[in-house]
Amino acid sequence: MGFESRADTTHQDRPRTPGPPDAAPETVGEAAVLVGGPADGTRIRVTDRPAVVQVTYPCELDGPSDGARAEALYVYRRDLQVERAPLRYGVDPASP
Repeated sequence: MGFESRADTTHQDRPRTPGPPDAAPETVGEAAVLVGGPADGTRIRVTDRPAVVQVTYPCELDGPSDGARAEALYVYRRDLQVERAPLRYGVDPASP
């Protein structure tokens, strides 16, 4: 389907991994599903329960681009009522 998912990992609602302070953080992914929008039903794995996931679709350019590219951006926000996997991310209606 030609789209890319990126997770924003700056959200404060992250599960904490117990361990010594000098230990490297363990990366554990959780299953999530995107609801609505162009990526409806897509399943992804996220770490640290990001508040926002971005999905992009490439756009065709009509002329010379000199290396530039254009992408349509869709924002999916985490449903805070869902506490267990699969987490749910709903499309933000402010997305194009």
